[in-house]
Amino acid sequence: MELFNAILKSGVELAKNIGAKVIVLVYPPSENIDIEFPGLIIIVGRELDVKEGKKIQKLPLPMSIGLENLLNLVAAFLKGKGMIESGEKFVYITENSIGVKVVKENFQAVEGFFDRYEGIVQRVLEIAIELSIEGREGRPVGTIFVIGDTKEVMKHSHQLVPNPFKGHKINIMNPKVKPIIKEFSFLDGAFIISSTGRVVAAGRYLDVDPKKLEIDIPQGLGSRHLASAAITKVTKAIAITLSESGVIRVFKDGKIILEYNPRLARQYF
Repeated sequence: MELFNAILKSGVELAKNIGAKVIVLVYPPSENIDIEFPGLIIIVGRELDVKEGKKIQKLPLPMSIGLENLLNLVAAFLKGKGMIESGEKFVYITENSIGVKVVKENFQAVEGFFDRYEGIVQRVLEIAIELSIEGREGRPVGTIFVIGDTKEVMKHSHQLVPNPFKGHKINIMNPKVKPIIKEFSFLDGAFIISSTGRVVAAGRYLDVDPKKLEIDIPQGLGSRHLASAAITKVTKAIAITLSESGVIRVFKDGKIILEYNPRLARQYF
């Protein structure tokens, strides 16, 4: 803790010197954080029980997505909430390092991503990361998770195979559900997950024609990614896509808002 407190003190001084309005603490080692800073403090963590207030806010994000992607999501959150503008900087502090992040123009301000689905998105990202690295029974797997706006998503989709989750109240937030999701990841189609975390369906085909929509994603991505972009264009859902190459992409409003390959990730922490 002595090292972290010294880093924290230096980070606060750095933030003041460069005129940063925000300090981001990434998985701090303790709940008891003594920090005097006139601006906003964002705490990124999983179990930290820190009281939120006007100057302190928490974001539950998995550090397993890598520091760069995590900071990009924080930047999108800050920009979407109007807490920071493009071109402005914030200071981030990890357990053993300090850095400065510039909020770029192309960071997407994603409405609803954090407010409604934050814990669910985190859990799905964790499952997708594990599937990317481990596969299913040692074999690569590709799949889609569609989160939220379930009623509209179901209208724009149909079952390819009998729904293994029909009639069951299985919630993605239950740690015991993770192996069940992995077991059915071999099914063609998408998992449909409600805004409360209930796994509504698996093996669901998304009935949206991307050719009729203005979809802005890189050329060369396959039908799975086009379907994910399209379903988030016509609904308020978020889609998380895992390709057989191991790349994870998050879609909102028909756009990619996060791209991450766990197999190539460096260890940041």
